[in-house]
Amino acid sequence: METPLVLRAAERGLAHTDAKIHHSDRGSQYASELFRDFLQDNAVTQSMSRKGNCYDNALMESFWATLKTECFDNFRDGIPATRHEARQKLFSYIEVFYNRKRLHSSLGYVSPVEFEQNYHQKNPQKEENLSFSVSA
Repeated sequence: METPLVLRAAERGLAHTDAKIHHSDRGSQYASELFRDFLQDNAVTQSMSRKGNCYDNALMESFWATLKTECFDNFRDGIPATRHEARQKLFSYIEVFYNRKRLHSSLGYVSPVEFEQNYHQKNPQKEENLSFSVSA
């Protein structure tokens, strides 16, 4: 991958989201001045582990590994044929299964939705938004 490719992908992604964090590995395309300037110009925080420290982004790395394994079965059936197919598969996995049914050890073996509901029941005065939702 070269910087122009990931730059185009980031531009497309930002057109459809209010994301403020971009997680990536330490690839030269993500560490390039051009890409870092793009993120800064769009008020997006770059999330990247420190050199030689794979634990900095362990939570995101774990999520990507889980996504590839559980949603796409490590691409054993190939990569989705169309963007629409990929979006449908991702939406179904994240919104229907991952957020609502999959138990997470880091959340005390409840789903993210259940964790959020429990949090708001215990802390009704707090206005924090802990939403885990992703739109299609």
